[in-house]
Amino acid sequence: MQSQQKPKNINTSKILFTILFTYLLLFNFNTVSAQKQYVVVIDAGHGGKDPGNLGNGFREKHIALKVALAVGKKLSKNKDVKVIFTRKKDVFIDLWKRGDIANHAKADLFVSIHCDSHTSNAYGAGTFVLGLRGNKKNLEIAKRENAVILLEDNFKERYEGFDPNSAESVIGLSLLQEENLDKSLTLASLIQNNFAFKLKRNNRKVKQDNFQVLRETIMPSVLVELGFLTNKKEGRYLNSKKGQNEMSLAISEAIYNYIKNLKLNTVIEEVTAELPSTQLKKSIEFKVQLASGKNKLATKSYNFKGLKNIQRIKVGSNYKYYYGNSSSLKETKKALQKAVAKGYKTAFIVAFKDGKKVSLKEVLKMR
Repeated sequence: MQSQQKPKNINTSKILFTILFTYLLLFNFNTVSAQKQYVVVIDAGHGGKDPGNLGNGFREKHIALKVALAVGKKLSKNKDVKVIFTRKKDVFIDLWKRGDIANHAKADLFVSIHCDSHTSNAYGAGTFVLGLRGNKKNLEIAKRENAVILLEDNFKERYEGFDPNSAESVIGLSLLQEENLDKSLTLASLIQNNFAFKLKRNNRKVKQDNFQVLRETIMPSVLVELGFLTNKKEGRYLNSKKGQNEMSLAISEAIYNYIKNLKLNTVIEEVTAELPSTQLKKSIEFKVQLASGKNKLATKSYNFKGLKNIQRIKVGSNYKYYYGNSSSLKETKKALQKAVAKGYKTAFIVAFKDGKKVSLKEVLKMR
């Protein structure tokens, strides 16, 4: 009888733990939801003396502004979201200033809204994130959007010789932007899926390229091309109230879905932080993920703002950089705080079991 009851007791313990974990998760979710406010900066492209593209007589700067304001209005209905606009009216804003607004606000997201143009009858919506590599067509789009730099005062001093028509200048990237690449791609995919599957817009997909407005930010950032004003049908749609409402709804819903995922991950990390490290198996190790990107960097402290003992792991075609390896979750939390203080705002804790990455949920179940 005793040998039969033992497995039963273990199963009961697991069930009780699952119930407890679910309770903690829901409790903490409500607590975090009430406390954390996510800052989203919405950037309406162009403005003032920079009209953007003028395909078929439509003005990009006006359409971008109307959609941006509509996105912000929809997002502001959520108490846990704070919206900041780079512009609310028809004024010229330097590209560096747009990123500066987001950086000073310590924004969680930056979304820049534009309309595209082409010499052909091209049409469809696309979403871009900052990237090292891009094809010739994408590079031309980046050059067009970056050309506004030449309208800015003291642009030579501000951008230290950056040439918007130079592929070499356009392709430069820092590790600071690369560390946000994964999150930027996640947000961009959510936006693009809404365009393609909810609105049935021609899907120009998520692409990586080198927009200066994205280079200026230090948080996950995307640039949206709503469609082509040079296509008469699409231009009329984007210039209409119906089109602007539909596109703004697709963008705002994607942003809020992204935020809900962030909140859930925050809750899981906070619940995990309450778990004493002495109760974890010795095969579990914690690390702080600092960055992820295609660049293979030397793990020297000068590449990581003075942080030492950096570990580089190749995952597919990307490299991930970790700091603060420890079997103690408490010590890893301290390492995370240090990384954030150094400027790695989006750093987060990950867990490994026997050298393989596992979810924090799985770690909790190993009590």
